[in-house]
Amino acid sequence: MAVRESFADFMQRARAQVDEALDRFLPTAAVCPGVVSEAMRYSVFAGGKRLRPILTLAAADAAAAPHGHGSRDAGRIDALRLALPAACAIELIHTYSLIHDDLPAMDNDSFRRGRPTSFKPSEKRQDQVGWSAARSSIFKQPGRCPARC
Repeated sequence: MAVRESFADFMQRARAQVDEALDRFLPTAAVCPGVVSEAMRYSVFAGGKRLRPILTLAAADAAAAPHGHGSRDAGRIDALRLALPAACAIELIHTYSLIHDDLPAMDNDSFRRGRPTSFKPSEKRQDQVGWSAARSSIFKQPGRCPARC
């Protein structure tokens, strides 16, 4: 009988997978203007629980579970791999909503997750530039080839 993974262990493993995938999916300064790449990465990697993408992966994992027969591992791994781009898109939408909420025209917050909001470190409007560019990245994620995940 296989030992079941605790939800806490699943969350830790899934968060690491999401962070690694986000690092691969987000543009780098080599392929887009540095200010855009910096703004996106600053906000996405500012911390947070990654609860939304973890729940996305947990749903894929649950859907892949066989109903009392066969090996679960192959289907589970494939389901998580296929769901990872959608999980990342959900995290990007969430982060985008936080950035938008912090803008001077909205709440004008100076801090998010204990760090200055994305436009505060340089006092430029790089948050607006970076996240305008990010919107197109968000909608590309679910269509990403799973081989790149």
